[in-house]
Formats: sequence, C-alpha cells, structure tokens
Amino acid sequence: MSKGAGGPSPRRLFVYNGGFLTQPRLRRILALSGLPVRFGLPKDGDAVGVWGQSPYAHRGEAVAAKHGAPLIRIEDAFLRSVHPGRDGEPPLGLLIDETGVHFDARTPSDLETLLATHPLDDGADLARARDAIARMRRTHLSKYNAFDPAAPTPDPGYVLVIDQTRGDAALKACGAGRARFLEMLTIARQDHPGTRIVIKTHPETQTGHRQGHYTPEDTTDLVSLCDDAVSPWALLDGAVAVYTVSSGMGFEAILAGHKPRVFGTPFYAGWGLTEDDAHFPRRKRTLTRNQLFLGAMIHYPTWYDPYRNQLCPLEQALDTLEAQVRAWRDDRRGWIASGMRLWKRGPLQRVFGTLHRIRFDDGPDAAAKAKAAGRRHMAWASHPLADRADVRCEDGFLRSAGLGAALIPPLSLACDDLGIYYDPSRPSRLEALIAASPNLTQSDLRRAEALRGMLVARNLSKYNLGGALPALPDGHRILVPGQVEDDASIRLGAPGMTNAELLRRTREANPDAIILYKPHPDVEAGLRLGAVDRPEQWADYVLHRADMAPLLTQVHEVWTLTSLTGFEALLRGVAVTTLGQPFYAGWGLTKDLGPALTRRGGPVTLDGLTHATLIGYPRYRDPVTGLPCPAEVVAERLANGQVPRPGPFNRTLAKAQGLLASQSWIWR
Repeated sequence: MSKGAGGPSPRRLFVYNGGFLTQPRLRRILALSGLPVRFGLPKDGDAVGVWGQSPYAHRGEAVAAKHGAPLIRIEDAFLRSVHPGRDGEPPLGLLIDETGVHFDARTPSDLETLLATHPLDDGADLARARDAIARMRRTHLSKYNAFDPAAPTPDPGYVLVIDQTRGDAALKACGAGRARFLEMLTIARQDHPGTRIVIKTHPETQTGHRQGHYTPEDTTDLVSLCDDAVSPWALLDGAVAVYTVSSGMGFEAILAGHKPRVFGTPFYAGWGLTEDDAHFPRRKRTLTRNQLFLGAMIHYPTWYDPYRNQLCPLEQALDTLEAQVRAWRDDRRGWIASGMRLWKRGPLQRVFGTLHRIRFDDGPDAAAKAKAAGRRHMAWASHPLADRADVRCEDGFLRSAGLGAALIPPLSLACDDLGIYYDPSRPSRLEALIAASPNLTQSDLRRAEALRGMLVARNLSKYNLGGALPALPDGHRILVPGQVEDDASIRLGAPGMTNAELLRRTREANPDAIILYKPHPDVEAGLRLGAVDRPEQWADYVLHRADMAPLLTQVHEVWTLTSLTGFEALLRGVAVTTLGQPFYAGWGLTKDLGPALTRRGGPVTLDGLTHATLIGYPRYRDPVTGLPCPAEVVAERLANGQVPRPGPFNRTLAKAQGLLASQSWIWR
C-alpha cells in the first residue's frame, strides 16, 4: 500500500499557495494521507506544505521557519495523468516528502533515504515491481500519456538526447541551463561520431506551454528534433544510447534496459544504474532496476483511486490510468458512428464523445466522411456498414442490470478493429488478446483471478436480471441456455442450428442427466426470436426468468451453441460443451463438438481468458463518476446496485419494440 494509506493520525497542513485551494483532488489525497489542508498559521503539531520548490514555496518556507513547524514538500507522482498538469487534469498520485524533494540532491529526501536504507529485498514486492514495469511497457504508460503508441518513430539506431523545459525546478536544483544541454549534445556527438541523434522534446513544449532548451538551429544532418507525440517506450526501444540531465524519461530509460548518461542530479542517479557526471556521496549503494522501481513507484508515492475516493496501491493506479489513457487514445480524433439506434446515442455519446461529440451518420458514405474529417468510423457490428468501419462496436460482457432489448444502457462496450468476437469466420481483437494471454504477467493473472472471484462471489453476469431460483432435483444437472436464433452469433458461429436442435443433441448425448433449459431473457420478454415448441420433450425443467449467475453454481455442465453463458460457466469452474464456435472455444478449456478453428492454437489458462475477455477487450464507463474505468469498478457498481435504470420513455419504447420483434429493423 502506498505511503499514508494506513491512515495516520491527522495533523493539519497549512499552505500558502492558491493551487491547493483550486484543486480538490490534491486536498483529498492529502486529507486521506492524514494531512488535512488548512489556511492560517500553524500551531504545535501542525505542518506547513509547499509545492516542491515552486516560485511560491518561499512563503511556506518562511512561515515554517518562523513558527518552527515541519515543512512538507509535495510533488506529482511519477505516473501523473493523460495530459500535463498545466492542462488542468488532476494527478493520480502525490509525492509527500518530509525531508526534502526528490529532484534536489543537495539535501536528503525521503526517497533518497528509502533507496539508501530500505532492504528492498522482499520477493513478492520485487515481483510486483517487475510485473508493473512489464505492464507499463506493454501498455505504453508514462508520466504524461497524450500520445499514440502506434505513431511512427525514427528508424532504430539513434542516440536519444532528452530535452526538458526551461526554468524547471529540477534543473535549477543542479544549476543546469541551455549551456548544459548544449554540452550534453556535444558530448553525445563525440561519444557516437557519425551516429544519428534524436532530440526528444518535452510534452509541455509540444503543446506550447513552455519552452525547451533546444531549437531548430541546433539540428544538423545527423541531429533532428522529435517534437511529435510519440511513445517514450517506442523511442527508447529504438535508441542505442540515452543522454539526459534529469528528465523522468531517464528513469524510464533504466526500466527499458538502458544505462543512461546523466548530467544532472535526479533521484535515479548514483545507484549504479546510470553513468553520472555528478558525484553522490550519500548514495553508496548499488540497486537493481526492480529495486529502484520498488522504492520510487511502490513505496514512496501516495496513489489515489478516483472511483472509490480512497488511497490505493500502484496496481490500482495503473488500472485507472490505463482505462483513461485508452479512452483518450481511442477518442482523440473524434468519431462518426453508423447503425446506432436513437435511444442509445446518448449513452454512446457519454462513452465515446467526451473529447469530440460523435457525429451519427447511417449514409453509405459515412466511412468516407470520417476519413475526410480526420475522424474514425465506428459501426454497430451487425450494421451493413460494419465491414467498412475502422472498428465494430458491440456490448461488453458485464453489460447492465437489465436487458439491452429493454433499452437499458450498457456499462461496457467492445470496439474491435479486426472483426468482432462472435464472428469466427475471421480473426477478432478478442481472439488476438486471448492468443497473447500466455505473455501476461503474474500480476495480470492475479488481477483476472480476483475479478473472476468477485463475479462468482457477488453472483454477477452479463445482464444481472435477478429472479428466483427453483429447487432443483438431485442428479447430474446440465444447463442448456437458449439463444436468440436470428442473432449474429448463431448465424455466424452456429449456422443452421436452433435451440430445439441443441436440446435434442444434449438429450441424445446425456440420456440419464437432468436437463435444465433456460430460454433467453429477450425471447422470454417477447423481444426476440427463438422460442422452442414443447421443450419438455427433451428438458426435465424449463427455468423461466431464473437468474443465471446463481443457477450456474447449481449445475455440473453447460451445453451451448455460442452463448456467453458458456464463458460465465467457465468462470465458475463448470464443464462446458460447445456445438458452435464461440470466442471461448478452441483454447483447451471446453469440449468442442462444432467445427474446429485451426488458428486457435491454445491452450490458454482460465485467468488468461478472463483477462482478455473482461479486462483487455471492452471499455467501461463508471456510472457514478462518469469516468472511463477498469472492469472491477463496473463489477462493484453492479454488485452494489449503483447502475442506471431505464426511464419512462425507454420502457415505452422497449414495449413497442417487443411488438415488432419479428421485423428486420430490430437492432442487434
């Protein structure tokens, strides 16, 4: 847990910088850390807070000296947000230092003392550090994240020189100005004669907030400026050497496997992981990369969870940042959307339209219009324009407390740039994620295991309808979930099959079993097709409106065509037999009687499948805060009943839709 998460006894923190007044999250993190912000003069037992070594820090320093109060310096954590703080985005965490500030090596700081004296040898903690580094690299997470990981970078084989903003406090602390940066560039050229040099500008320079130290006049045939919004990790992967004064990207260079040459006095220098121009007499210890990360990212910062309004460990902060960064990267260009029913456009706007309002267009030239406008084109996966769209959209697998056909808005949506999960005729992004799941870290798999445990313990499923579960007879119980027969998952994944055929084949293969047939909720509601005439000829019981999640705990097997119930059964350790080609078949976790898909090599683990399906594939929106969020937050909202309900208009429209359920215009 981050520093301060244990709930220390509060002591008032007196501040003299207006930024503390205008930033509620800043005050909240401090309050949760036992430092409620106050204005006035400190008394015995109080402390004074200042923002690092900002131009206004002298006010607090003077008050602390006059009243003999402890001075606490506060800075943003090393993983901050999508955009820099000057864009108004609140931080995900803080560095709360009672002895100094991490970037000024003239005096000790809490971080320096921690790195110098903490054992940093706990095996579980070091494994957390290793996994977090791997996750940051895989998902391209950095301090600031307003960049496209797929944006082109220079051809590999260059020396990377990292610029910083003029007047930065870390540079003032080590006396570095433009002359020092020019000296660094000269030394890089001398160390690597004839090698291309790429100068990476700071994100705040790219957005015009602050000037850097290098200008176009410093470029040559071999020296170029990189002022595009590209991934730091991608740049580091292509570099043969890295030069920095004190940039946080120098820390990331270490994590990426480099030994950067350092011309300033950052916290990561002096521990044997850098080539240092400065001397650090207090830093006499050699650290590993994982130890440095453990101290700087797990033990030192105070991380915040905006959904639960509480402090959290690093891994939860990574969950938050990953969700918010993914949404920004998906939506930054704006969308033109096709095939979206009128009632759902509002919810879609809240998910995908926070940066640029979605334009809805069902015309045949919608894709061309999107390209001309510099936007991306999405289409509902069953819409005729879907094959021309950049992505195909569908409901996610933790959807709502109620049916989509009842016009209840979704809490999760999947956008697939390759295909769509229910169409086995071509690869999908979900299939690619499942295939890649053996590369997940142990932390990733533990996260999936914990989410799976939550779903099982809280009886959560896709629709979470509720409903009484009847007493079931003893014996070997097989659940057969009915499906909507004109649904695309049947047409594409089990063509020609019907619910009646599924029941017949289940009974033929299991003559002595107790077969439980559960019609699909949309079919029971009269909203979709798929009713079975006399299901009792094959089933021992027909379960009307029974809640799926608790039902799955009472059966021994599930036989299905392509139903998501098969996946939900796997989550609960129930054996599954498939007659079609659902996304979860073909990986070694199910008995598959349908046609084999040779491109699904398998095997994968259940936690790997869970991570791909529930964490990696859909996007989620928190119905409480309105923010993009991780899967766990939506699961908690569903469990606690903090979810949207349909209004009177949607309920009326749903009934009207039911009357026309057999018509071809019904949106899937």
